[in-house]
Amino acid sequence: MFVVPRPRRLLTAATLTMLLLITGCGSDGPTDTHGGDDTAMANMPTMTATPTAWPSASTAPEGLLPGMPPPLDPHDLYAADRPNLLSDAVRNDLPRIYVPNNRGASVSVIDPATFTVIQTVKVAVSPEHVVPSWDLRTLWVNSDRGNTLTPIDPATGHFGRPVPVNDPYNLYFSPDGKWAIVMSEAAHQIVFRDAHTMAVHKTVPVSCDGVNHADFSPDGHYFIASCEYSGDLIKVDTEKEQVVGQMHLKATHPMPQDVKISPDGRTWYVADMHTSGIWILNGDAFTPPRFLDTGAGAHGLYVSRDSKSLYITNRGEGSISLLNFATGTLVAKWQIPGGGSPDMGGLSADGTVMWMSGRYDGVVYAIDTRDGHLIRKIKVGTEPHGLLIWPQPGRYSLGHTGIMR
Repeated sequence: MFVVPRPRRLLTAATLTMLLLITGCGSDGPTDTHGGDDTAMANMPTMTATPTAWPSASTAPEGLLPGMPPPLDPHDLYAADRPNLLSDAVRNDLPRIYVPNNRGASVSVIDPATFTVIQTVKVAVSPEHVVPSWDLRTLWVNSDRGNTLTPIDPATGHFGRPVPVNDPYNLYFSPDGKWAIVMSEAAHQIVFRDAHTMAVHKTVPVSCDGVNHADFSPDGHYFIASCEYSGDLIKVDTEKEQVVGQMHLKATHPMPQDVKISPDGRTWYVADMHTSGIWILNGDAFTPPRFLDTGAGAHGLYVSRDSKSLYITNRGEGSISLLNFATGTLVAKWQIPGGGSPDMGGLSADGTVMWMSGRYDGVVYAIDTRDGHLIRKIKVGTEPHGLLIWPQPGRYSLGHTGIMR
């Protein structure tokens, strides 16, 4: 049985009030095309200089999931995600963009310094996302129809031997680092597995269709997941490992996608690809949400490195909308020149570049977050999906394409 190595480095900082143990072929030859939009947008997040130390950790609030690291700031879940605030665990990892080509059964590896594909690696059929483990020491390629998780060593970029896992459409990790949580979309299951060996711990059947994306509450006691094909949201108790709530979204044909919680932990956002916007709800109460139109095919949700903005990819119209967390309003929309299909991705370590897969254009977009202009299009494989930028700031990963805390 393949066993993921235990963490080999500790995250240390004098300013923390406690020590937190962090537990976690191909061909070259890209085709790059240049393009850009010179129109500067207002209300953009301002990136800070490279931090030299972690912020002081707050006193651990009562009621956290046992074993979960306390937040650095009780008012900002993303306080550990500041520009270039890399932990010791990832500081020496290779800077790479890992792009799963869903229809190409491969992963394109991009050097972000040169915007070139330096390697293309074959993996099991239908790779969906590349996901960092909780301890940050393994990157997992999720191949749902190939029924495997393929490990990547982020220090060397080496692809390891695939681990048999049934229907891993997406992958998350419990906030205490104990369980890998596999979203088995086709099997209508959420499967709790050992975070290191991937051995099955508990299988939770779900009655909704297309369970795939999720995010966790500030205290780690529950997560909310979207069910794409039935138009539902479900609430799952992390500790009891059971579904405790289900809600159907009130729209003609809802198709919920990515899920993200606000920095203050009070508000949840769910992208809806068919209704073309985001649902905004109270996760604790789990009451009917309100809707905000953002653009056709709303799909991915990403928080800026200063915790001020939410980036929303509108896959159906080739744009990215910006929501200001403080006001709850949309403040900008960036249009990809010539159109496109921005899907999944994330931000560079310094927060100045957004990397997005162009799902139906066979490219990856590099977008400047300071004014929204397109830096580069990079040709990759067929139907690039949940790409991962690595390394990223943060102490530990909750999964997907880098939900870092």
